[in-house]
Amino acid sequence: MGCGKSTVVAEFAKLGVSSFVADRAGAACYEDAAFLAEVRDLLGDEVFNPDGAPDKRRIAAKVFANPQLLAGLNVLVHPRVMEAFDRFCADHSAEPYVLFESAILYDYGFDRLMDKVICVYLQLDERLERLAQRDKAGRDELLARIANQMPAEEMMRQADYVILNYEGNPRQRQVAYFDKILRR
Repeated sequence: MGCGKSTVVAEFAKLGVSSFVADRAGAACYEDAAFLAEVRDLLGDEVFNPDGAPDKRRIAAKVFANPQLLAGLNVLVHPRVMEAFDRFCADHSAEPYVLFESAILYDYGFDRLMDKVICVYLQLDERLERLAQRDKAGRDELLARIANQMPAEEMMRQADYVILNYEGNPRQRQVAYFDKILRR
């Protein structure tokens, strides 16, 4: 989270690589009435606005403060995301490879479903700076969210490939290098 995965995916897109973004698929779940009913059963009415729309900030605050609720929400979201990924792969089966972008790839075993894993790495201080700007959230809230994920350094150790995504490092050249490897 906050390492610049989306920026790296955009570089792969310039090379014609299709990408499945797990966060988008997860967000799409919130448009499904059956899913929202399950969320209401799990988390209660207080995470919904008076008009019935889910309040994602309240949902996040509640689940990131309670590991059991987070696990329960993940049980609702993850199978739907993987079904969407299966459809995506079928739709892109003629391509040499596709990307699956996820901040929680290892946390929930999604890595076992991938042929290769690329970790995008950025030091924590820079990540927090980017996330604070992007999410308009405070340091404590961001650290709580990050604490629910595998440490970036551990992801880096487990990955097949690592892209170092800090300023001054040639991101475009790294992406081109890994693209050549993955097309073989």
